[in-house]
Order: sequence, then C-alpha cells, then structure tokens
Amino acid sequence: MADVAGPQQAPTVLLMHGGGQTRHAWQGTALALARAGWRAVALDLPGHGESAWSPQGDYHVDKLAADVARLCGGLGSPLAIVGASLGGMIGMALVGRADAPAVAALALVDVGPWLESAGVDRIVGFMRAHPDGFASLEDAAQHIAAYRGRPVQAHPRGLGKNLRLNAAGRWVWHWDPRLMNDENHSHRNDPDYLARSLARYRGQVALVRGGRSDVISAAGAARFCAEFPRARFYELAQAGHMVAGDANDVFTASLIDFLDTAMPAARAGATAASATPKESTA
Repeated sequence: MADVAGPQQAPTVLLMHGGGQTRHAWQGTALALARAGWRAVALDLPGHGESAWSPQGDYHVDKLAADVARLCGGLGSPLAIVGASLGGMIGMALVGRADAPAVAALALVDVGPWLESAGVDRIVGFMRAHPDGFASLEDAAQHIAAYRGRPVQAHPRGLGKNLRLNAAGRWVWHWDPRLMNDENHSHRNDPDYLARSLARYRGQVALVRGGRSDVISAAGAARFCAEFPRARFYELAQAGHMVAGDANDVFTASLIDFLDTAMPAARAGATAASATPKESTA
C-alpha cells in the first residue's frame, strides 16, 4: 500500500520508512515534495501497515530489496529513493543489485553500513517490548516518549495509524512481529554487504544524520563520507534517530536541497491541487 501525491508525470521520490513505522511517517514531507513539483510515493514496507505480511516471515534485507525493485519497475524514471533506518538499508541493498532499477538519487536518513551497536540494540529493545500491546494509545505514546527522550507532541489518537486494535482489545503495532525475530534481525547486521552494494551504485547519494542520534555516530558519518566522498552530508542538530519525526521541516528542506541538484523537480507542472494525497495499491 502506498500514498501518492504530486504531478503524475513529475520525477518520482519513493519514501521508505523505518522498521515498525508506516507510510504515514512521511506525510508532511510527501506533501512538501508534491508542492515543490515532485511525485511522492510513500510506501508501507512489506509486513508493515496495510501491506501484505510474508507468508514465511522472511524479512531479510535482500528479500525486501527484491520486492521493492519489482515495485520500482512501475514508478517510471527519473526515480529517487529516500530511506530511513530499515528503509535506508533496503535502499542500499537495492541499488547494488543486478536487477536494480535506474535510481538517480539515494538519500539515507540516519542509516549507513556502519552503525552503533548500542543504538541498534535500543531500537530492538523498543520494538520487542510490550508484545501483548498496550491498554491505550496514551500508554503507547509514553513508550515512544521514553525511547525518544522527549514528549510526543501530537495527540495520541494519531498513533492509530501505527497501531491496530486486536481482538483482545489491546493496541498492537501495525507490523508483523516476526520482523524482529533473531533470524531477520541478524541478517540486517551485515555492514560489509551493505557497503559493497552501495559501492556499486553510481547515482547521487546523501546522508542525513540526526545530531543526537545514537544509531549512526559522528565517527560513523565521517567514515561514510570518507568511503563515499561524492556523498552530500546533512546533520540536523536537534534530531535523534527519528529524524523526520524530530525535525520534519528542517529535514524536508535538506532533502529538497539535495534533490534540487540530484533530480530536479518538474516545478512548472506543480499545482496546489496536485499535492492532495491519494491512495494507491502500488
């Protein structure tokens, strides 16, 4: 499932959220991209939101990259990919595949091949906690606030897009819990695989780091820029790992700055009406 906004014939930006999120994480960014002349496609990754769950529970990065590669075949060209956390891992794996679509630009949001194990472990702990769900959306909001280290600003009812009410009357995350089993998680911990795949990519690259992130450190970002010297680098001082959620306006401005060079928008065709999102089954 995906939401689509922007001129139909404009250059397309595929937005891939982080693990445990849904396409709604990109709502503000998608609308801003559409108003600026791009076609924004915000995807529910396999096993998340309203997309199908894997019958075998297989959420290996290379499997997810193959799934997204097939989807990209219907999105046209030029195409940019923006991936946060798990979405960025999929993006790195995808662009190095033999069957990779033509991707003009890849923006990685607080993710790269080399991550901090403590920060990754904190994400895993957050996602594996409360397997039986929450009694209320307010309880879920408190759990998120504890992870982020700051209160959730939006009304808790907005979390209804990230959780679903189960038969027992509990709010559970809107993703397949097998996503975080040991087999799937260990397969994501392969920096050499991601680095080799990204090294095969010849398009434009950007890394957007949250200045307070404990997942990709300043040293990890420096290593990324040294290994991939053509990459553009943005650091958002007030953001943590959940960059788009922590500092959406600054993040979106940074993304547009990158895309303006890497894959300019068809601004002549942009209209206010075209920025209205619509659902797609892509």
